[in-house]
Amino acid sequence: MTRCKQKMLPTGHNKKPKLITSCFSFGLLRGWELGLKHTKTMSFCSFACYMHFPHLIERGLVPLKDESCLTNGYMDTRIDWIPGIKNILFRDLPSFVRTTDPDDVMLNFASREIPLAYEATALIFNTIGALEMEVLEAFKSQLSLPPIYTVGPLHLHLNQLPQNELQSLGSNLWKEDTKCLEWLDSKEPDSVVYVNFGSIAVMTTQQLVEFAWGLANTKRPFLWIIRPDLVVGESAMLPPEFIEETKERGLLASWCPQELVLNHPSIGGFLTHCGWNSSIESLSSGIPMVCWPFFADQQTNCSYSCNHWGVGMEIDNQVKRDEVEKLVRELMQGEKGKNMKSKAMEWKKKAEAAISPGGSSYANIDEIIKLLLVTKTREI
Repeated sequence: MTRCKQKMLPTGHNKKPKLITSCFSFGLLRGWELGLKHTKTMSFCSFACYMHFPHLIERGLVPLKDESCLTNGYMDTRIDWIPGIKNILFRDLPSFVRTTDPDDVMLNFASREIPLAYEATALIFNTIGALEMEVLEAFKSQLSLPPIYTVGPLHLHLNQLPQNELQSLGSNLWKEDTKCLEWLDSKEPDSVVYVNFGSIAVMTTQQLVEFAWGLANTKRPFLWIIRPDLVVGESAMLPPEFIEETKERGLLASWCPQELVLNHPSIGGFLTHCGWNSSIESLSSGIPMVCWPFFADQQTNCSYSCNHWGVGMEIDNQVKRDEVEKLVRELMQGEKGKNMKSKAMEWKKKAEAAISPGGSSYANIDEIIKLLLVTKTREI
């Protein structure tokens, strides 16, 4: 990051570098400062699926004929013609395909907007090249796309900055509660289940209760982030009996500094919605996951976490306390959980290597800087 400043600004320049605030503050992207028309944050495998939404429509797979397709086995239709995407089912595609309406706003938006990537000068993804190599190579060789750069994990680049730089910069929609870090300090290594469903996902009261009792029945310590608007149409209220049962081993908070939490030695597993930021932060921290995808690209991220990257287990959308208990126990102390932890640690090492000098993301950032400098020079 420091090298970005040195290369983008002439000596003695007294203005703040636009590259830093525009390219790397992924939660506060201001792409127009660099002439960027579109900024989206997603994994490359999700992008690959979105790129083929028009083909899904052409093949008559979308929109759904009727709502019975959600329950009659149609969701298990295998999609085997997207370059580099293997062993993926219709249910694993971004959720906007789950509509019976040909005029669905999100389906049409994605079908219209994502193919604009062909018109871009370059495509930049907050991912690790090694993580999505098969899909990346397939798209580079089979589609006439602009140059593709993997630069992630971006938050690891930011961590290389001096402590006083960008320290106040954040992208959270909710105020963080840092007291949870003190609570984590009192817990044994790899003992705590971290639960956070992101800043947008919502659930029913029944699902909230099932998650609660599933966690309680594991008898394990947990840190659960519960936003006030987590439950559809009402405040998120947990049963008093649950609060009493878990008061000695559970901590509830409205938000937290997630990166610090995931890297805390007491955290052993992550119950997550599989948003891309959460997924790549978990991978970069060496933390395995129980996945409960909600919408958009989360289904695809979940599929890859579970079936390709070896770091996740998916929980059924209906949410039953017995399954929550079973999967969390497996995550924290089962043989599969141990294997997932080992795989997650491998990805952590690869993430750190990618952003280090000589790594793929490090090198790609240099290439992007050169591209920007050439573009700016031509404009002068």
